[in-house]
Order: sequence, then structure tokens, then C-alpha cells
Amino acid sequence: MLSFKGMRFPVDVILVCIRWYAAYPLSYRHIEEMMGERGVSVDHSTINRWAIRFLPVIEKLSRQHKRHIGTSWRMDKTYIKVKGTWCYLYRAVDKEGKTVDFLLTAHRDVSAAKRFFAKAIRENGVPNKIAMDKSGANKAAMDEINGGTAVPITVRQVKYLNNIVEQDHRAIKRLTRPMLGFKSFCAATNVLAGVELMHMIRKGQFAIDGVATSVADQFYALAGLVRPA
Repeated sequence: MLSFKGMRFPVDVILVCIRWYAAYPLSYRHIEEMMGERGVSVDHSTINRWAIRFLPVIEKLSRQHKRHIGTSWRMDKTYIKVKGTWCYLYRAVDKEGKTVDFLLTAHRDVSAAKRFFAKAIRENGVPNKIAMDKSGANKAAMDEINGGTAVPITVRQVKYLNNIVEQDHRAIKRLTRPMLGFKSFCAATNVLAGVELMHMIRKGQFAIDGVATSVADQFYALAGLVRPA
């Protein structure tokens, strides 16, 4: 459950700040300035702590409202800089472009790929097919998973099939670029959960009864609150 107990600022201020950060290509200092123009004095480092603390919780809560995705997946990875070092963001979408799942890892190997596939299957069910690039590590991970199943998942290593997920990476990179790299792996993981959540909201991936269709309304509803005035 999302708890704002002990927070010095009103809940609506906190949610507006972290939504802006996860939804738009802004830095924490940009948001500090924007809030100042609205009469709210909040330091950029405070907004940073809010994002790291609350975004992953809201993303986790949102999963119970996520619509079912298709059973034909396209999987790929992109690069995220953490403390000056490139890390790997594994992502998958279905053939309609809906986000299946994501996982940030420090390494690009069989173990990392297997952890991603295990998470995606645990959260979304078993797909019929997975398309991926020519990566030997990704294929080896799927071979291990298929070795323990009665009905193996069809693996297709056809580059053009992955165009849809490669294009989908751009929405994430557009938002992370102004962040100028993350200072810790934990911070990167938590903030990326919020970025991916906002991306899924824009793609209409949540079913929330009685909520208006705007992106902002859905975000606040997933956080368990009404839209701030």
C-alpha cells in the first residue's frame, strides 16, 4: 500500500512532481523551478527522493489493473547509463506494441536474460512466441526455460520482427536522456519503473473503473488517490 505518512509536503504536490518527472523530459531542477512558479518551494533533491521512493510502489500497485497483453512477444534491450557505466534495460512488447515487462540489469548475459524472461512470464503468463535478435545469451536463456516446460515457447530470431520494440525504446530514451545518467543502480531501477508506467498509461494498458481517460487521472487513480485540484 502507498503511504505518505510523515511527509512534510501535501500528497498532491508529491504526486504532481513525480508524475512530471516520469512523464516528460525534465530534470529535477526543472521541476523545482516549475513548482516555484506555482508558489511551492521544494528542493530538487527532495523531488529526487520522492521519485525513488514512490514511483516503484505505484508501478507495482498498477499491475493489478493492467490489461492482458498478447501471446506473441518481441524482446530486446537498450542501454541506460548508471554512475558513468552502461547498464542494460531488457524490455518486451507484444505484437500490438503493448509493454509486456522490463528489467534493468548490470550485465548482459544468460543469467540476466533468464531473470527477465522469468519475471515477464510470472507477471504476464506464458507466451506462444518470442521474437528476439541474434543474441546467443537470449537464446540460451530461452532454451533453459523451454527445457523445463511441457510445451516449449517458439523462439524466432528474425531481426525485422523486432522493429516494433526497437521503436518503443525511443519513448523511454527520450525521457531518460535529460536525466543525465543515474547516480545509483537502485535509483535507476526505481525511476525507470515510473517512466515505464507512464509509457504504459499512454498506450492505454490499464483498466480503471470510473476514471477519466486522461494520463494524469489514470496516474493518480493508480496511486489510489483522486486527481489533485
